[in-house]
Amino acid sequence: MTSGTILAGTRKPLTDWLGAMWYVCSTKHGVSALGLQKVLGLGSYETAWAWLHKLRRAMVVPGRDLLTGDVEVDETIVGGSPQSGVMGRRLGKKALVVIGAECRGGGSGRIRLARIPNASRVSLHGFIRANVEPGSVLLTDGWPPYAGIDQHGYSHKAVSINASTEEASELLPRTHRVASLLKRWLLSTHQGAPQPAQLDYYLDEFTFRFNRRSSQSRGLLFHRLCHQAITTAPQPYGSLVQGPRTRKKGVKRNHKM
Repeated sequence: MTSGTILAGTRKPLTDWLGAMWYVCSTKHGVSALGLQKVLGLGSYETAWAWLHKLRRAMVVPGRDLLTGDVEVDETIVGGSPQSGVMGRRLGKKALVVIGAECRGGGSGRIRLARIPNASRVSLHGFIRANVEPGSVLLTDGWPPYAGIDQHGYSHKAVSINASTEEASELLPRTHRVASLLKRWLLSTHQGAPQPAQLDYYLDEFTFRFNRRSSQSRGLLFHRLCHQAITTAPQPYGSLVQGPRTRKKGVKRNHKM
């Protein structure tokens, strides 16, 4: 019955899994592995941690619609406290996350997040082409690697932060707000615990929640997660621990978000 799904090989009753899915969806800001362990009475923290990571892998729908219209794109750094000797454009052990946010009036529509190895042209153009519909208007700062994206069917409006009298948070308010909410969520719900190897999946959960923030029915979110859980391939524990394949390092950018 559970073969071929993220529930494959489970030794726990399906009612426990349904309880976990409901708890994840009904808690507005998400849950930690310790919280899930206590609520469900699971025998170990490792089991709760693995369950949450399996569910996070079910939060992304393959072939989901791309962002459209006016779309802000910017990057931010997430991670622990600053390291001694790490300055300028070096990130040390921190992670670089690129954000795409639809402009909908004065607010935000849908978002996309991704961890990238550096702020190079290859990384930034790759993110945009994978997540934003051609024909959209891209709003970015003046970071040079964004240049040339208009050759791929986008309109591009770059604003120089240094040349403007406005703060970066005023010129690109949506991406800065998303960055602030993301960091607050990682620190409050997860105590800043996510490691780079698993960060991608925390970003998936944050995106899942943000894009459904106006939903009036927790039941619909629960139904969506249940459906995606049974259509997502099995996730062995080893793959949960290792995370995505490590990417090569490159030139990195200094950020203030």
